Formats: sequence, structure tokens, C-alpha cells
Amino acid sequence: MLKLGDIAKRLNLELLGEPELQISGIAPLTTAAAAELSFVAKKTNLAQAQASKAGALILRPEWAEDWSGAALLSDNPYLSFAQVSHLFDDRPNVPAGVHESAVVHETAVLGAGVSVGPHAVIEQGVVIGEGTTIGAGVYIGHHTQVGSQTRLYPNTVLYHRVEIGDHCIIHSNTTIGADGFGFAPSADGWTKIVQRGGVRIGDRVEIGAGTTIDRGALEDTVIADNVILDNQVHIAHNVKVGERTAFAACGGVGGSTVIGADCTFAGMVGIGDHLTIADNVHVNGQGRVSKSLEEPGLYASGTPIQAYRDWSKNAVRFEQLAKIARRITAMEKQLSNMNQVEGEGS
Repeated sequence: MLKLGDIAKRLNLELLGEPELQISGIAPLTTAAAAELSFVAKKTNLAQAQASKAGALILRPEWAEDWSGAALLSDNPYLSFAQVSHLFDDRPNVPAGVHESAVVHETAVLGAGVSVGPHAVIEQGVVIGEGTTIGAGVYIGHHTQVGSQTRLYPNTVLYHRVEIGDHCIIHSNTTIGADGFGFAPSADGWTKIVQRGGVRIGDRVEIGAGTTIDRGALEDTVIADNVILDNQVHIAHNVKVGERTAFAACGGVGGSTVIGADCTFAGMVGIGDHLTIADNVHVNGQGRVSKSLEEPGLYASGTPIQAYRDWSKNAVRFEQLAKIARRITAMEKQLSNMNQVEGEGS
């Protein structure tokens, strides 16, 4: 339990109401109880707020008159909510030390306060910074480096010569440093290209569950500071992702593409290989990026959902577009010739 006044002080927010009000946690507007704190991020949600049973709300100062209860006034309620969530963090604490079933090579260097869970494997030459948590079943390959205060959730796999920065979070079943998709065709089939690069991940990066980041062919694959990747994102070999860029679930990036800083890619966006994406590019869900985007801004592609009877008719028309375009070009040429003849006759 925290007093509402104490929360206000920690977040440096103006308080309306009783500072001694006890807050047990945070909850959505529609389900929050009298001892819980909720928030209003959009003006359109004010109607829900008026019906909420929350003990207090985080909202913008100009919305305070639409709420009769206690409030924390913030110019950015969603950011303040994110900060409050850390005050009620209920993730279990993991004790420092190496579990008896873990396998740690004698050359590995573990910083102070490192926790290594059951059945984890830490190979030769690994260096792990202080306060880092290695979950159950994690594998860390030869000469990989993991920074301080980083958390690897169970069954994460880091191949050899991977570098992870400080204060990172890597969720379960993520694989970092697997071979990139590099093969040369030959008369006998595919000849594998040995992937000699590594992966470098900056500080304060969060990587969702089931995500894969391939090692580079010759140079490293690089994920810069403060990048966030959702679940089941794929980053191919030699990709460079700039600072503070974010990918939602099921996105994919082809090899050797360079992505700028402060970009956002919604769910299921696919980006081709050997492209360049400028800073501050934002792509809507299921966007297909098949060419370089050199200007910042919002991009979209794809066909919106529609009734099947309409889609099936439009699909047929889509297949006829090339033929229709040729007919239109021929008609335009005929019209141009006719106009030219008329002009000469006059």
C-alpha cells in the first residue's frame, strides 16, 4: 500500500484530494476499485472516468472538472501511469547466486550480485555484469558479454560472441546470434556462407518473447540503445536499428537493411533487404516496405478488410489492372492523335 500523497511526491505531480488515501495498486478505468489508481490518457475516455469506481485518477489538469474524486494532475497521463507501474512492480525477486544445477565454465566472469537459475549453461569466456539475472535454462555461448542489471528470462539463447548492454530485458525463448540466412546457389545445391559477424545490442533494450536476431555475415548486426522489440519479431543478418526505434509483434526485417532512430513499426510490418529507412519513419500495421524510405513521416500499405463478396470482385479487377492500364494508355494515345489532326485541320 502507498499513500496517494507519497505517489504524488515521487512523480512530482499536483494532488487533488486526500493525501492519506491508501492505494493498493493500479487498474483499468472500468474495473478499478476504491483503493486503486487508474488513468485517463485520451479525452474520449472521460465518459468512462465519470462512471469509474477508482479511488484516484491520473489525468490532465484541464480534465479535472470532469472527475469528482481524488486526482494526480499530469501533462502526460500515460507516461505518469508508466512511472507509477514501477511503484507497484510485483515481479518476484530473484536471489543472487548460482543454482547447483547450472553449468558455468571456469573461465566465465560473473559480477557481484549475479543470479544464475537452474540448468542454465554459461560457456567459456563469458562475462556477465553485476546484478544481472540469468533465468532457468538460459544458454550463453562462448565469449558472449552481458552487461549489468540485465535480465534474461528462462530459455533465452545467446550464441557465441554476442554483446548485450546494461539494463536490458530479454524475454523467454528469444534467440540472439543464430546464423543469418546466407547461402550461395551451386550446381550441387546451396552452399552455406559461414556467418562470421556477431550481434551488438545497446543499453536499455527490451526484446519480447520468441524474437530472433541473427548474427551478421561479416559485420555485426546492431540494435542501438533504447530500442524495443515486441514478441516474435525477426531481425535478419547485418541489420542496423537506430536508437529508440520500436517494433510491434510479428514484424520482420530483411538482411543488411539500415533503420534510423525514433521509428515505429506496427504489427506485422515487413521490411525488405538492403533498404535504408530514415529517422522518424512510422509504418502502419501490415505495411509492406519494399523500397527505401528517405523522408520521415507516416506510411501505410495493404488492402483494408472488407466483405468477401466485395473482396472477391475487387481481386479479379486487381488482376486486370495491367491490361486496363495498357488500354487506357492506347486510348490516350488515340485521343492525342485525334486532337492533333483536328488542330491541323483548323
